[in-house]
Amino acid sequence: MISKAIPLAAILLLAGVPSIAAAKAGGFVSEVRQVNARFVTVAQAVKEGYKPIPCTSGVEGGAMGIHYVNADLIKDEVLDVGKPEAVMYEPDENGRLHLVAVEYITTKGPANLGGQLFSLNSAPNRYGLPAFYELHVWAWRDNPKGTFADMNPRVSCDHAH
Repeated sequence: MISKAIPLAAILLLAGVPSIAAAKAGGFVSEVRQVNARFVTVAQAVKEGYKPIPCTSGVEGGAMGIHYVNADLIKDEVLDVGKPEAVMYEPDENGRLHLVAVEYITTKGPANLGGQLFSLNSAPNRYGLPAFYELHVWAWRDNPKGTFADMNPRVSCDHAH
């Protein structure tokens, strides 16, 4: 009887692991949303030194949107939840930009922030940059591929100019 109880207890214990991880991720996303709420207006991103690069679409659909990148934050190699290296916006049909996500970038890795591991973007890459680590956080737009996925099928570059 004891030999059957131990595996059952292990299964029940492990069943709670995903919910613990999800709760931690949810707390991190809430923090990202709170400390970066000022970027709802693009003017604030520009005021803080962010510059736009063209809208990024995925080859398999979806997009990242228009990145506003702060080169000084990329160079400093400091990861700070309240100072993302890039802020991402989706353009709408009226030319307005809507905040959808932020991106944290470093060349030092493996990296993590808020318990979330960064993805390695090896070189050569489509950006023409040396290898780097990045973490997207879709804090303002639900992403069916995952909160930390690169592309979001619910974001489009159709209205980018």
